Amino acid sequence: MIESVFASHDGVELFYRTWPARSGTAKGAIVLLHRGHEHGGRVAHIAEELGLDDFAFYAWDARGNGRSPGERGYSPSFAHSVRDLDCFVRHIRETGGFTMDQVAVVAQSVGAVLAATWVHDYAPDIRALVLASPAFDVKLYVPFAKEGIALWQKLKGTIFVNSYVKARFLTHDPERIASFESDPLITRPIASNILLELYEAADRVVVDARAITVPTQLLISGSDFVVRYQPQHRFFENLGSTIKERHVLPGFYHDTLGERDRAKALDKVRAFIAARFDESPVVVDLRQAHVAGYSRDEADRLATPLSITSPRGFYWALTRASIRFGGLFSNGIRTGVRTGFDSGSTLDYVYEDEARGLGPGGRLIDRQFLDAIGWRGIRQRKIHLEDLIGVAFGRLRAAGKPLRVLDIAAGHGRYILDAVAKLDVRPENIRLQDYSPINVDRGNALIAERGLKDIATFQRADAFNTAGLASVEPRPTLAVVSGLYELFPDNAMIEASLRGLSQGLEPGSLLIYTGQPWHPQLEMIARALTSHRGGEAWIMRRRTQQEMDQLVAAAGFRKIEQRIDKWGIFTVSLAERI
Repeated sequence: MIESVFASHDGVELFYRTWPARSGTAKGAIVLLHRGHEHGGRVAHIAEELGLDDFAFYAWDARGNGRSPGERGYSPSFAHSVRDLDCFVRHIRETGGFTMDQVAVVAQSVGAVLAATWVHDYAPDIRALVLASPAFDVKLYVPFAKEGIALWQKLKGTIFVNSYVKARFLTHDPERIASFESDPLITRPIASNILLELYEAADRVVVDARAITVPTQLLISGSDFVVRYQPQHRFFENLGSTIKERHVLPGFYHDTLGERDRAKALDKVRAFIAARFDESPVVVDLRQAHVAGYSRDEADRLATPLSITSPRGFYWALTRASIRFGGLFSNGIRTGVRTGFDSGSTLDYVYEDEARGLGPGGRLIDRQFLDAIGWRGIRQRKIHLEDLIGVAFGRLRAAGKPLRVLDIAAGHGRYILDAVAKLDVRPENIRLQDYSPINVDRGNALIAERGLKDIATFQRADAFNTAGLASVEPRPTLAVVSGLYELFPDNAMIEASLRGLSQGLEPGSLLIYTGQPWHPQLEMIARALTSHRGGEAWIMRRRTQQEMDQLVAAAGFRKIEQRIDKWGIFTVSLAERI
C-alpha cells in the first residue's frame, strides 16, 4: 500500500492510498469510496478480499475526513466534493495511464451518493459502478429534523450535526465494531450544508437516474438502520443502464461491504466487475435522443396544452397572468415578456443582477425574479465561463498559439467581454456573433464602451450555418457556445453547428460549450414563460451531459474538464479539437 496526496481543483491536497496490481500491469483501476464520517482505511479490506489481483485499487480520504485537510465533516458544498472526485479520477488516470473505460467505482453510503452524482453530472464513461447502500435518504428519526436543521442554518449559518449511529448498528462483525470504536480518524460531526445538500443531490439523482447509462450494480442492506431503502429501489427502477443488477442482502446492516457475512456481497461485486472487464465497454449512443428518449418524452408532455378548466390548467393560467401583472412593476419581468425570457436582453439583465422597477414594491418583485434558482444558476454559469476562458487562454499561450476568440451566439456579449477584461493578457482578435439585430446593436455598444473596437467586432450571423462557421477569418483558436444549444431540441442543428466549428478550428484549438442536464422548474418555464421566438412557450428538451458530450466528441473534440453549479443545472465544459 502506497500513501500519496493529489491536488484537487482548489489546490487543496487530499490524501489517498494505492494498492498496485499484484499481477504487474494493471488491467484497470478500482476506486473505493468510504462512508460518511469515515476514511479510506475503512475500505482497505476490500482491496484484499475482492481478490482482483490484476487491478490497481485507490481509496481516498474525502475532504474533511481521515487524513485529508479541512474542518472535520465539512466541505464548501456537496458539489465541491463531487468535483474533488472528478479531480481524483483524473489524477488516477494521468498517473496510472488508465483510460476512462478502464475505471470502476465501488462506493458505500455517502460515497455512493457522491459517485452517483458524479456519474450523472459529469458523464464519465467508466466501466462499472457499484453502489452499496447509497445514502439517498438518511434516517434522522427526530420528527422534522431536516427542516429544523435547514432553518437553523438559515438563521445561524453552517452548523455541525453529530452522528447518532453506533458501531453495533452498522455491522454484525465484532472486529469491525471494535475497530470503528477505537479509530481516531472517524469523526462524528457533519456540516449542515453537506447534510442538506446530500438530500438535494440524492433527490435529483434518484428522479433523473435515466441519465445514468453506466453498467451499475446496486447492493441493498435488508436491515439498514441508517438509510431508507425505498429511494434505492426507485433509483434502480429509473436507471437508464442497459446492464444493471440489484441485490437485496437480508439481515445486513448499513456497512454492507464491512458486514460479518460480507463475502456474499463481495462475491457479487467481484463477479460484476470481472464480467464488465471481460466484455467490451458498453456506451449507449444518445445522439438520437431528440427522436426517441426520455428527455424527448418529457418535452412532449410539457408541450401538451392543458385545459383551462382543469385544476393544473387553471393554476398555470393564473401564473401567466401574475407574471404579466408583475411586468408592470418589475423591469426584469417586463424585459422577459417583451423580448422572451430566453433572449439575450433578458440574460444581460440577469447578469447585471441589479433590481430595478416601479418604486420599492417593483424593486422587491424584481429582486424575487432575479433570485429565481434558474437565474442564480445562469450567473454561476457566467462565473464558470470566465474561469474556463482563463484556463483556455493559459493552455493556448503555453502551446504558443495566438489568442483569437469566436462566440457564435454572444447575446449582448457581456460575459465574454467581462471575462477578457479580468485576464492579464489581451487577445489578438474577438469576434462576436448573434442572429438578433438587437443583440448585435447592444453588443457593439458594449464594445465601444470598453474601448475594444481595435480588437473586437460584433456581426449578425447564424450559429447553425456550417459553412459560415467554417469560413470565419481569422481562424479562431477558442470558440465559445454559451446558452445556445440548450434552446434547440433538434440534435441535427447542434451537429451542423459543431461541424462548422470543427472545420473552422485547427487541431489544438479549444471549444467551450454549455449544457443543461437538469432544471427543477421545467414545467413552470414551459407553462408560464415565453421564448424569444415570437412569444412561443419556452419548452426545453434537456440534454443529459452524456448526450451533449457525445455530440461534441462526434464533431472531433476531446473533453478536458467541466464545471457545474451546486444545483446541478448548468454545465460549462472545455474541449480540444483533435
